[in-house]
Amino acid sequence: MSHPAGGGCLFGEGRRTESLVRRILVVGGGYAGFYTAWRLEKKLRRGEAEVVVVDPRPYMTYQPFLPEVVAGSVEARHAAVSLRRNLRHTKLVAGMVTGISHADKTVTIRTASGEESTMTYDVIAVTAGAVTRTFDVPGVAERAIGMKHVEEAVAIRDRLFTAFDEAALLEPGPQRRKLLTVTFVGGGFSGVEGMAELLSLARALLKKYPELSESDLAFHLVEASGRILPEVSDKPGAWVVKTFEKRGAVVHLNTTVTSAADGHVVLSDGSEFDSELIVWTAGNAATRLLRNHTDFPHNERGMVQVRADLRIGTETEVIPDAWAAGDDAAVPDLATGTGYTVPNAQNAVRQGKVLAKNLLRSLRGKPPKNYVHHSLGVIATLGLGSGIFQYKRIVIKGLLAWLMHRGYHVLAVPTWDRKMRVLAIWLVAFFYGRDIVSLASVQSPREAFQSEAKAVADRRMAKQIS
Repeated sequence: MSHPAGGGCLFGEGRRTESLVRRILVVGGGYAGFYTAWRLEKKLRRGEAEVVVVDPRPYMTYQPFLPEVVAGSVEARHAAVSLRRNLRHTKLVAGMVTGISHADKTVTIRTASGEESTMTYDVIAVTAGAVTRTFDVPGVAERAIGMKHVEEAVAIRDRLFTAFDEAALLEPGPQRRKLLTVTFVGGGFSGVEGMAELLSLARALLKKYPELSESDLAFHLVEASGRILPEVSDKPGAWVVKTFEKRGAVVHLNTTVTSAADGHVVLSDGSEFDSELIVWTAGNAATRLLRNHTDFPHNERGMVQVRADLRIGTETEVIPDAWAAGDDAAVPDLATGTGYTVPNAQNAVRQGKVLAKNLLRSLRGKPPKNYVHHSLGVIATLGLGSGIFQYKRIVIKGLLAWLMHRGYHVLAVPTWDRKMRVLAIWLVAFFYGRDIVSLASVQSPREAFQSEAKAVADRRMAKQIS
């Protein structure tokens, strides 16, 4: 499907010219892109349009499960929804869109091999998502890891297991302390849930490591603003902070990381400590594609400027045949009347469904409808058996909120096979506890083979010399 850079086209553009079938190109297979394509498959009439999804990953990540992947409460594959299995009538292109020229309705796609090709379209839906917002802080690029993808969640879990194994061989001291010090940067849902689940796992692991004690653990949460979980009100947020502190964690509010060079974390509040594992979850930023490689309008944060009906454009000007939704789109929030919709799973899923409906209405000559979504409340896991839920003034804490969190997300994760697999894992864990096997070696799968092959080659060379 790919051609050498400079002139290749995908999917036989010449043959397509003879057809009257319109091509809807969906850029990105995340929440918004997956649900757009999934709904279009169900509603499009035969021959009405073809749908193409371009994404470098063959799956959609169900991000609310990533904290539980970190803790081993959900298997990594169960947090990933296969695009090819579920989008059976959609053409899937495994590649990354590196440029969009809407003036001539062409995108440039780079495959995993590095080759580039172009593809034309009739209608485009930009659902490329966002990337983790980073800053030019010394050491962050070399030491930190994000928590936006399944691979990252698995790596975080395996790094903790590796740290426990190494620390158990050391005498108490700075090196052991560094190995068992974890730092989360960012007090939004990803940072709070990720740290809560990893802290819960770490405390449970102590039972399997008699050489270590709770005093060896150190967890830090660093947040630049004066509170965590901005979508909940002040008192519930303060309760979460106290919950962390009761478990021995330290929450640094109104604080930023000024350096993480060589794992030595320096904070703006004057704190300094060594940390082997640094997880960066400090919000979202627009992708480089949207900031630099499209001819679409964008706001000051680099997000695509979108109208309330999800068409790209402003209140006074609409760009024909161009739509956007999800974390990369600045969608006006009609529910509150102020600002833009929050970039979270609730909005991305629902925007994807509305985008599919509006694409169908547009194809059939009907006007699109505005996206309006009133929040169903916010819910977060705070480790095994604890959570928090808030809907307006109603606040539920502890075990009930944790059960509500699990119930909501097992209903929300798409496809029945994923629901059943997750439920099965939870049921097994209820009787037998978490699986604490580390598979850190999968990140370098050829190491053992290469080591043995090198030893054989060395013996051969030694014989030849002798």
